[in-house]
Amino acid sequence: MQWAVILLGFGLNLGVIFETGKQSLPIIVCTIATSLIIAFVMQKVMKIPSKISTLIGVGSSICGGSAIAAAAPVIDADDEEVAQAISVIFFFNVLAAILFPIFGKLIGFDTLSGEAFGIFAGTAVNDTSSVTAAASTWDSMWNLGSQTLDKAVTVKLTRTLAIIPITLVLAFIRTRKEKKTSGKKIPLKQIFPFFIIYFVLASVITTVAMHFGVSASFFNPIKTLSKFFIVMAMAAIGLNTDIVKLVKNGGKPILMGACCWIGITAVCLLLQHAMNLI
Repeated sequence: MQWAVILLGFGLNLGVIFETGKQSLPIIVCTIATSLIIAFVMQKVMKIPSKISTLIGVGSSICGGSAIAAAAPVIDADDEEVAQAISVIFFFNVLAAILFPIFGKLIGFDTLSGEAFGIFAGTAVNDTSSVTAAASTWDSMWNLGSQTLDKAVTVKLTRTLAIIPITLVLAFIRTRKEKKTSGKKIPLKQIFPFFIIYFVLASVITTVAMHFGVSASFFNPIKTLSKFFIVMAMAAIGLNTDIVKLVKNGGKPILMGACCWIGITAVCLLLQHAMNLI
């Protein structure tokens, strides 16, 4: 999974992302904070295991399976915890891909431009595949070419950068917990997510290469390989997962995922309205 995250960096052109981030960053920050706060509160109130809560909160707020793949080794989550979080996130991904274009039409998103719905899809949908599906559907509905898709994917990749601070914070929290429970101070470097450094380096390589005229399509095979690694990792986790136990214990995590999803959607819409984007 760590290699999948590293290769994901080759899909990030930091120049384009920072330009788009000027407009979408306030929405991204607020929706990430909303999801993490909801996950934290529900974990305390409903006594949901902390690692599952963390994975669902991070997966909902940042980029679905990729964020879970990055966070899981940092918090030392086991296969069942990862499988449960992935199942919850992907369930709401499918719902978003199907329902959001219909929902966007009902609440009156601009149909002459893909910008407003692109920001909405890129912020409120978890995984890149579902972001792509929702945005492409909107483009098809209103004959917008790829306006919505281009905007949504760029916003989504901007969200992906949040993997960096989140994993670093999780590593720091884990060292403090280990010290409190075992009485031994664990050096941060033992659990520091060094693969995040390589993720950043991959992003820098892509940015520099594209600045000097290398086509974005040059990096498509690497991005495809990243997705392949994530799928293979999830498949391996699935083969080691007790499905009966997963279903039996899945009620609370699904409710948490629903609350995170609804919270992110509501905050995104409110901020877009306040910024006159819808």
